[in-house]
Amino acid sequence: MSQPTSTPTRTRRELSAWRNAIFVIFILSGLAMATWVARIPGVRDDLGLGKDPSAVGLLILGMSIGAIAGLSVSSPVLVRFGPHRGMVGGLVIVAIGTLAIGFGSTTFHSVPLVAIGLVLLGFGNGMVDVMMNVEATAVEREIGKTLLPLMHACFSLGTVLGAAIGALAAWLAVPVAWHLLGIAVAIVVVALIAIRYIPREAELGDEAAAPTERIPFGERMRTSLAVWADWRLILIGVVMLGMAFGEGSANDWISLAVVDGHGQSNSIGAVVFGFFVAAMTVGRVVGGPIVDRIGRVAAIRITAGMGAVGLVLFIVGGPMWVVVIGTVLWGFGVSLGFPLGMSAAADGAANPAARVSAVAIIGYCAFLAGPPLIGFLGQHFGLLNALFLVLALLVAAFLAAPAVRPVAAPAPAREPASDPA
Repeated sequence: MSQPTSTPTRTRRELSAWRNAIFVIFILSGLAMATWVARIPGVRDDLGLGKDPSAVGLLILGMSIGAIAGLSVSSPVLVRFGPHRGMVGGLVIVAIGTLAIGFGSTTFHSVPLVAIGLVLLGFGNGMVDVMMNVEATAVEREIGKTLLPLMHACFSLGTVLGAAIGALAAWLAVPVAWHLLGIAVAIVVVALIAIRYIPREAELGDEAAAPTERIPFGERMRTSLAVWADWRLILIGVVMLGMAFGEGSANDWISLAVVDGHGQSNSIGAVVFGFFVAAMTVGRVVGGPIVDRIGRVAAIRITAGMGAVGLVLFIVGGPMWVVVIGTVLWGFGVSLGFPLGMSAAADGAANPAARVSAVAIIGYCAFLAGPPLIGFLGQHFGLLNALFLVLALLVAAFLAAPAVRPVAAPAPAREPASDPA
């Protein structure tokens, strides 16, 4: 991604259109994920899986495997095809996967077809996740304001929109296939419209992006893997690890921890979880201006500290108001780590796509692997005690916070041809 100092000057209107287009891509990514989650009961019923959660768990594992694969190949794909074709292609794969899930369940009642659809959904969304974050860091640098937290708030908005549409479709008894068909078409159409407002490589001043100067695929892969030798990047990954682990564990276990650990009803557990997601969303909406005032390092330290205090209050418990305060602090605490880690990974270095991909893999592995690990520990030590692992990782994120300090861009030289945009 070319640095703003070496790119043509764009008007405020062009920058706003670019920013808004990336907002839309984030919303589409969240919409796609929430659409599947909202219709899991309908898919399970269409496939005749009964009440066995392990069967649905195996299907979800397919999506996780696809997501990790998509994250892994996103950097070379972005380098080879650029952000326009890369993001649209990824969202088309998401749409195809969504169609396979819908018609595989409602029309063909085929578990293998639904499983393939989930792999495609995870694969496409994994690729798009890295690409949209790389592109978001580019527009963030040109505008000169912290935008990644707000971008991730748009992803959360997409999940809320997908869940609401899914709930309405289920209430109206709309077949899963027709619901998912509508979502798939909407994703492709909106993506094609939004992508027109994202500058192409040539418009970004990347003269080295000419197709005739493409670096061989093997060399591009070696360059992508080489970023793992950067200790600053590894420490950014530690920040991502703690924050993503905390977010993923909360999503899956807060409600049950309130019910089983604190002896509350199912409805109270759901309400407490609502406090968590609300705190996360608010933290991401207001986080950008705060980061611009106090800096990334201070923001990570403050939020990680808030998260650690919140976890202690949540685990120790007592009156429910203490648990709720702990939950809110936990939500604020993990709200900024992922977007700020993405921004830091793309700072002032060549091959930002590979760097963003690397920390995204760390974050998503924590997000996907964290909840099962908490469940395993909870089975042996109790669910509330298992959450002390999250506390330890938030402390590690606090200690690794200096790694997210902004790095100045290298002197005005053009970036190499392997740069994606």
